[in-house]
Amino acid sequence: MDCAICAKHRGEGPLVGPVVRADDLVIVSHRPGEFPGYLFVETRRHVAVLDELTSDEVSAVSRAAWCAARGLRAELAPEHVFSAIAGRSVAHFHQHVFARHRGTPAEIGWMDGPSWSGAPVVDIDALCGRLAGYF
Repeated sequence: MDCAICAKHRGEGPLVGPVVRADDLVIVSHRPGEFPGYLFVETRRHVAVLDELTSDEVSAVSRAAWCAARGLRAELAPEHVFSAIAGRSVAHFHQHVFARHRGTPAEIGWMDGPSWSGAPVVDIDALCGRLAGYF
């Protein structure tokens, strides 16, 4: 079975979203859909877990996540910027970096922001273009 993230990197499948930054080691992209400020930092190389990354990949991932968080904070002024590495559903390393928008109801869990219908309406492609400047 093909990896969904490898397919995404080829521009195929339901996970494809606007690319914010890409280099030889990592790709940063926005989650598909209308919820603004949900990014993924993924290794180009198909590797499942954090402890299997090379030291160069670790450096690239950490820098990309830092740049992504700084960009989200500057562009969206969220209540918080979260980051998470879980790796349970797709065996290809990816780190979530995402905004919790101001006004998000307390009953919306920290990972459930995209389910909130009250999120700001933002042109996602334009946002990704601005976020690219933080890398």
